[in-house]
Amino acid sequence: MPTSETALTAPAPHPAPVPHPAPAPDRRRADLILFMVVAFAVSWASWGAAIAIGGDAKAGEAAYAPFLLGAFGPLIGALVIRIRRRRRGEPVPPHAVRFRAATALRWTPLLLVVASATVLAAGALGQAAGGPALSWADARDVMDGMGGPAAFLVSMLVSGPLSEEPGWRGTAYPRMRAKAGSLQVATALGVIWAVWHLPLFFIDGTVQNGLGLASPSGVLFAAANIPMAMLVTCAYERAGVVASIAVHFAVNTTMVLLGVETPAVQALIIGIQLIAVLVLWATGPGRAPSRPPRAAGTPR
Repeated sequence: MPTSETALTAPAPHPAPVPHPAPAPDRRRADLILFMVVAFAVSWASWGAAIAIGGDAKAGEAAYAPFLLGAFGPLIGALVIRIRRRRRGEPVPPHAVRFRAATALRWTPLLLVVASATVLAAGALGQAAGGPALSWADARDVMDGMGGPAAFLVSMLVSGPLSEEPGWRGTAYPRMRAKAGSLQVATALGVIWAVWHLPLFFIDGTVQNGLGLASPSGVLFAAANIPMAMLVTCAYERAGVVASIAVHFAVNTTMVLLGVETPAVQALIIGIQLIAVLVLWATGPGRAPSRPPRAAGTPR
């Protein structure tokens, strides 16, 4: 039997270790894959239906409804991811740019003007080099053909900027930024964007169909998705989805009004937009390390 002194000096038993809670699962990759699947499935299935129906994708034609629905694939994918994230009670991804009214009012008008100017400058340079002349009369004809200026502007805002930017920039971009820098992600999204547009080349009445997939103009259209993605990414990093919508709208609208189709002007737009991107990137917030550090225990 141990003495009382031995009993008093015997080491106390170690307390049982307290189990630490398991880290929150990282669902960024799964959400990104789901977004891409939904965006492509909705868009390509709708555009495939328009191709099968045949005819022009114009208001009043049978192919118009599925053609228009296809543009909303990225927005539908974004809504699916947001609903899932909120049901799981997860925070907004760190690289998502939240809407701030003051920031949007400060940056959006300027970025809209810059975006439109990249197209106008290319058109003016093309005209100076002997290309097609810029004509306000032609622009008025385009608007009249779509029901007037108001209907034209609403159509240009909804089909493209509003239907795509909440998905590509507002949803895919922040999740891809967790693994790479802004420039790499913008380039990758530009390539994905170009592939996403491919079915439009086979729908009568679309701009892409008029260019032709295998033509120099069609190839340049596909290539132009990369600097365009960089440009709207610069806008997103400054003022969020509102700014990226404005830049997307400005470029699309100006190109349609000018009737940009010639390869020379398309190439000039690509070059001028790349210059604009370099300036914006050098003076803006999109210069984080290519692999940003992850906050410990923070799900993204």
